[in-house]
Amino acid sequence: MRPRTSLILALFVCACSGCAGMSEREQRTLTGGAIGAGGGAVLSGISGGRPAVGAAVGGAVGALTGYILGDRNARHRR
Repeated sequence: MRPRTSLILALFVCACSGCAGMSEREQRTLTGGAIGAGGGAVLSGISGGRPAVGAAVGGAVGALTGYILGDRNARHRR
């Protein structure tokens, strides 16, 4: 295998197994951050801003939203 292919495969395996031991709140926080970062980068790029700044702000807002909603959903199920 080429080194680049090996690196991509190793990163894919790490990404797939990285969430295995997380609680539901942690998974929702991570998911919210990822969705927020992607959305923030896209919207910032479309509007003519800096995609990196949009990703940082969107990721922070998304992670906070995921944490709050994950906590609320966990309390609701108890």
